[in-house]
Amino acid sequence: MILSRRRLLAVGSSAVVGGVLGAPFVARAQSAEFTYKYANNLPVTHPMNMRAREMADAIKAETNGRVEINIFPSSQLGSDTDTLSQVRSGAVEFFTLSGLILSTLVPAASINGLGYAFPDYDTVWKAMDGELGAYVRAQITKANLVAMDKIWDNGFRQTTSSTKPINTPDDLKGFKIRVPVSPLWTSMYKAFGAAPTSINFNEVYSSLQTKVVDGQENPLAIVSTAKLYEVQTYCSLTNHMWDGFWFLANRRAWERLPQDLRTIVAKHINAAAEKEREDVAKLNANLQQELAGKGLVFNQPDPAPFRDKLRQAGFYAEWKGKYGNEAWAILEKSVGTLA
Repeated sequence: MILSRRRLLAVGSSAVVGGVLGAPFVARAQSAEFTYKYANNLPVTHPMNMRAREMADAIKAETNGRVEINIFPSSQLGSDTDTLSQVRSGAVEFFTLSGLILSTLVPAASINGLGYAFPDYDTVWKAMDGELGAYVRAQITKANLVAMDKIWDNGFRQTTSSTKPINTPDDLKGFKIRVPVSPLWTSMYKAFGAAPTSINFNEVYSSLQTKVVDGQENPLAIVSTAKLYEVQTYCSLTNHMWDGFWFLANRRAWERLPQDLRTIVAKHINAAAEKEREDVAKLNANLQQELAGKGLVFNQPDPAPFRDKLRQAGFYAEWKGKYGNEAWAILEKSVGTLA
């Protein structure tokens, strides 16, 4: 009954979201010269979608109605894997996707998510707004996609569990954990001796609820907005990866826009990314207390043993070989020596 009710609510939520985010755009679509779809996998309440709505309104206003963007949150157009295929084909024009999942197409895109590489946000933004981000965008371009200059914040990822807190690397041995469909996650958790299972985000709640997996890892903002606290007991503040969303465009659709419109659209997308970063920072400042009030039990493990375990297991050496010397040197310029 709980699952059925949740499905019912999900359908109702999608209908509401379609009404709130989709209908206003669709209703005026005939007057727009360019009507583009923007898809993402996050709930409508996440800062990404709040800022995306402002972004779409600003783009419509400044282009005098020539460009309209329909927003499709909560994986309405399909799973991450499905939607990435749609962006590549042109069925969807815009999509925000974690670089860690994009790495199935652009291997270098996962480098920002390397386990225990970034110690804090200052290091993240220095790298991603600088040389490392520029390197990754250049690789994305080779895949016939366009990545906007500013990556949106998903946040440092934390580990939740229904069975036990994660205090040391040994706690991960045999642990059944959901990971996104990305080789980097699978590789890292196998290095810890865990049992990772790749599951698309739109199936995470039900997989935790039905005990297909015992835990998952995501930033606190997603634990909150996706209500994962309803099906998890513990939250270990592992900060094991930093994850962001590249705002991707289908190249052909992007190049159909005249240069003056491209400039306006890119300006507002990048401005929205900056605002979303601030929103996530504010949200994270209060979320631990809020989620503790909803029943999650928190602990904060020391990252050093986890990093040492990855080094001993050959994880960093393996990924240095996969990314190549150029990318690795750019990464270590920002974060220090890893391998």
